[in-house]
Amino acid sequence: MIEVVGAAASASDREWLAERLAAAVALTAAPVAELRVRVVDDADMIRLHERSLGLATTTDVLTWSSGREIDVAICADEAVRRAGEFGHPVRDELLLYAVHGLLHGLGHDDATPEAFERMHAEESRILAALGARARVEPEGEGP
Repeated sequence: MIEVVGAAASASDREWLAERLAAAVALTAAPVAELRVRVVDDADMIRLHERSLGLATTTDVLTWSSGREIDVAICADEAVRRAGEFGHPVRDELLLYAVHGLLHGLGHDDATPEAFERMHAEESRILAALGARARVEPEGEGP
């Protein structure tokens, strides 16, 4: 089951994301029973980030997983800022965050340079298969 909720995105954007995430899950070939994505604004993301990691700041994506169930929060306000910075649609940025969260939920890590490269290569592969362009991080934005 794929579910995308949240008032920070329109119904059409939530539906668009859910369709692409169903394809993304299939591309991973992982046994995902449930993927729940909540699209939030900065205020909600700050609360979630502080509750989860003790950081009272916004962020692009947070992920929680337990077995085959993955919950992801993605920040629409951050997506608007970054999409403007990189010159691509906000939907593509939201999809990037959701795929990134999915990969974290599946056990991918980007804490070391090697893990960062592996995870972002997988992210780019999935995004390309979905017809979205992967964002290239500016120098110094990795671990």
